[in-house]
Amino acid sequence: MNASTRAAALHRTIWRWHFWAGLIVAPILLILSVTGAIYLFNDEIDDTLYPHLRFVQPQATSVPTSAMILAALAAHPGGAVSRIDLPGRPDRSALLFVTPREGRQLHVYADPGTGRVLGSLDYALTPVGWANDMHGSLTIGTLGDRIVELAACWTLVLIATGVFLWWPRGRWQLAGTVWPRLSGGGRRLWRDLHGPVGLWTAGLIAFLLVTGLPWAGVQGDVIQRASAAAGVGYPASFRAHNAPNSVPMKIALGEAPWTLETAPMPQSHAGHVGHDAPPPTSDAAAIIGVDRVTALLADHGLSGGYRLHLPGGPAGVYAAYTYPDQPEGQRTIYIDRYSFRQIGPEVRFADYGWVGRAVELGVQIHMGNYFGRANQLLMLVPCLAIWLLTISGVAMWWKRRPHGTIGAPPTMRGARLGGLAATLALAGVLLPLFGASLLVLAAADRLLLGRAARA
Repeated sequence: MNASTRAAALHRTIWRWHFWAGLIVAPILLILSVTGAIYLFNDEIDDTLYPHLRFVQPQATSVPTSAMILAALAAHPGGAVSRIDLPGRPDRSALLFVTPREGRQLHVYADPGTGRVLGSLDYALTPVGWANDMHGSLTIGTLGDRIVELAACWTLVLIATGVFLWWPRGRWQLAGTVWPRLSGGGRRLWRDLHGPVGLWTAGLIAFLLVTGLPWAGVQGDVIQRASAAAGVGYPASFRAHNAPNSVPMKIALGEAPWTLETAPMPQSHAGHVGHDAPPPTSDAAAIIGVDRVTALLADHGLSGGYRLHLPGGPAGVYAAYTYPDQPEGQRTIYIDRYSFRQIGPEVRFADYGWVGRAVELGVQIHMGNYFGRANQLLMLVPCLAIWLLTISGVAMWWKRRPHGTIGAPPTMRGARLGGLAATLALAGVLLPLFGASLLVLAAADRLLLGRAARA
């Protein structure tokens, strides 16, 4: 077999990978790009839809934080509160997380100047809440999270194989390669859109995928554990907090900055905390104590713009952290619920390991937060490109396929796949869920080939 035949066989093999990967993940990519585009403008959307909840008339003074919590509980008798987000601007409302006696958790908004409750929302039923849930788990929980993670991994394969297929095999021609030729029609037009658009946006799409994977269930856990073991994730100072009885911060609070999700949660000096997420509280002492906590935080330079979690149970602590658009401003402070003393050192962004800093920075750029409107528009480009790439790819397939068949590129013997196989094996090790899917596909392929041979 000569070199040209081997090259053609390799090209056909890569094309088959690209075809099947694209056809399988296309619906998920469309969902992720739409919901991601919505979430890029989450504040703008919420401000437009719910201005009566999110904006207040600035006041010279503010009521005690406990007054807003008590007002929220009075508006929802029998409920309990787990967290309050204190605004960083005088014209913004405070946000309280209240679990009513029956039903799902509510977002309750209060005026910091008067303490008056402005109203409440079921976040999951808002456009932004729906987009957030759909983007992370397709609204079906753990199974959806795994599907999204697999789609992200296989989209990386799409990008790599797409670049290979785009690379000219003969004489370079800018039209149709670097920019589309719009004069043609039919399949050629879709192909000329598909290639150049993929060329110019592949880097941005890959960036979204790579910066999103740390939040995935399997890959995120792998990165967390590996970075913690190597001392380049969450700060070493956290590892002494009540070990081995402490629970991870994300389990204790429900959410946390990525770097601190697995950091051991400290405890107040009375009682023992279990390994389940603590319930929201209606404990009068914990609520009244919030005012002493906010005073202590003010002494540390935190007068607003932070999230404060209330103690959940007798061993719970007050946990305050900032989560600004620029992660360099992240700060985390724990306060004992009985002595009102700070527990352990304050942890700042500079204390994170390099993996933690890189992930936090990537996440804020991913969400369009880091450098304002320009960041939002930049991340909107790959969302729109995914739609154009998906539609053009499906259109090319539909126009090319023989009537009544799937129209997959046929196999061709003689391809040298040593480098490709090694690359996939390495990717399977680094991305365990992707590696598991490769094993499943290999087994299915072997089974189908065996049946074909016997037939």
